[in-house]
Amino acid sequence: MLATLTAKGQITLPKTFRNQLDLHAGDKIDFVMLDNGVMQMIPLKQSSSKLKGIIPKPSKAISIEEMNEAIAQGFKK
Repeated sequence: MLATLTAKGQITLPKTFRNQLDLHAGDKIDFVMLDNGVMQMIPLKQSSSKLKGIIPKPSKAISIEEMNEAIAQGFKK
């Protein structure tokens, strides 16, 4: 499927792709150049709220002071 680059450097994604990827006006798309010269288009559809629960809760709560000390020790290395 072809798309045409405008004088402003813009392209319109064909409707087939927009429908298949459920893309709408204002959606974000990341373009990544792979080592082999192929460009990959990645729709950024998930909100950050969907990341909740990916990292388990710590077994115990720690204080701000403990966090700051751990950060400081990391910079000493």
